[in-house]
Amino acid sequence: MALQGKVVVITGASSGIGALTAQMLSQRGAIPILLARSEDRLQETAAGIPGEYGLFVCDVTDEAAVDGVFKSIVARYGRIDILLNNAGYGKFAGFTEMESGEFADMMDVNYMGIVRCTKAVVPHMLERGKGQIVNVASMAGKIGTARSVAYTATKHAVLGFTNALRQELRKSGIIVSAVNPGPIATEFFKTADPSGNYEKSVSRIMMTPQYVSAKIVQLMEKGKEEVDLPRLAGFGIRLYGLFPRLADKLTYNAMNRK
Repeated sequence: MALQGKVVVITGASSGIGALTAQMLSQRGAIPILLARSEDRLQETAAGIPGEYGLFVCDVTDEAAVDGVFKSIVARYGRIDILLNNAGYGKFAGFTEMESGEFADMMDVNYMGIVRCTKAVVPHMLERGKGQIVNVASMAGKIGTARSVAYTATKHAVLGFTNALRQELRKSGIIVSAVNPGPIATEFFKTADPSGNYEKSVSRIMMTPQYVSAKIVQLMEKGKEEVDLPRLAGFGIRLYGLFPRLADKLTYNAMNRK
């Protein structure tokens, strides 16, 4: 898919891979539409975009706001070609250390945020008979680790949603894609791991946001349905699928560094 002139809506566009992907898309001639809760931070992202862009303040936990913003985008630009569901956060803590409300809040953003935005765009894409929905999940959606029970559950939900929706829309002309990255050097860890201990422990395998954003853009260009990052981790996930309980035992020390 040539990205020239494509209208691409990006949630969580105020920082990290959302912001970088917007810049890369603009460099390819696309029109990134930036969505996030903070207008000030969105303006900072917009300052680094070389071409045309759109900017809307939107909280993905507010269904009315999501519906209103997506209607405004379609009214202004005439279409939405691609939706990148990127908004999300994590918190690494033991199961007994987290309140049930924290589980609900994380699910509301990471999973239900994707549901709301996707529901807002699918009728439009169905009417046009084409489009792409790209959901940023995580390797955590395929393999669980200690002290990430709440976050892992949200990403399992995202992958389940993505895989089922892909089948439902397979003959509609809409591509439904999942991006499953491992650790990325972004502000994510300021909330997920304020101590910095986990970030230090995985620093040797930490991916740059530039690498991940480039892979997301590549996925859009090729119309791919899924990408695991880094590639070696994707190979490991396939082995895990074959021998999950054995892999749990063998990789416990390496995987549980939180």
